[in-house]
Amino acid sequence: MVRVRYSFGSRHTGRIANIKKQRGKYPDVMRDVVRISDVVLEVLDARFVDEMRNFEVEEDVLKRGKRLVYVLNKIDLVDFGKVKRDLPKKMRPCVFVSATKGIGVRDLRTRIKMEAKRILQGGERKRVHIGVIGYPNAGKSSVINIITKRGTAGVGKQAGFTKGMQKIRMNDEILVLDTPGVISGDRYSSKSESFAKDVKVGARTYSDVRDPEGAVAFLMKSDGKIIEGFYGVEVGGDVDELIEELGKKKGFLGKGGVVDVDRTARLILRDWQEGRINKSKRGVSC
Repeated sequence: MVRVRYSFGSRHTGRIANIKKQRGKYPDVMRDVVRISDVVLEVLDARFVDEMRNFEVEEDVLKRGKRLVYVLNKIDLVDFGKVKRDLPKKMRPCVFVSATKGIGVRDLRTRIKMEAKRILQGGERKRVHIGVIGYPNAGKSSVINIITKRGTAGVGKQAGFTKGMQKIRMNDEILVLDTPGVISGDRYSSKSESFAKDVKVGARTYSDVRDPEGAVAFLMKSDGKIIEGFYGVEVGGDVDELIEELGKKKGFLGKGGVVDVDRTARLILRDWQEGRINKSKRGVSC
């Protein structure tokens, strides 16, 4: 069956153009934060730990003699036991949190205060800078808001919502630095597979995807059964059949009852990025 393909609107292509313009300044901002900070928190989506780690920045942090703390956010969306078992031993110290559910907040604040106290013990320093880095949509600003209790850092569903460095006071001794989300240099590519990987982890928003069907196909390679189970369809991993069946089920039809491929594919990506697919709640501790 021939299906309708709708053109990609200028509203979305404009956003992508803006992201490309920003790619040059984002690494500079991150380098400044690493240079200024005494402690760096790398916020990672607990569902995609390996995919979201920025090894280049981690190396820079450690080379400068700074303390690196891994913050695994969105822990309410994963099997905590499995994530903890699979976590490399080198990723310590680490804290598991859910910024939206308030899980692990006390542990994270305690860790930050512990690191700050260690730095201030010499008596020569009066203030500690805590830098927060990570991929777009990892939840950095949400994490900052829960630890500072100020609701100051801007929060948005659009990947790359934070536009520049923000300085937020946690208390008289601790200043938190928020940064734009940064995709590591080796992943910043226009190749379809690289782009699809970023869509999978939420680093590029579902509304900005130029080839949503291709991104869904990438998801189906690793999580086809989970996606099929969520929508209650059995298509044996066939992307075309999935979109066809789901489009009919949702009533996403164009003229002559033809399935709107773009709209249906974006629905799948949205449900994936917003945690509706494969969502499970587990207890946490580090």
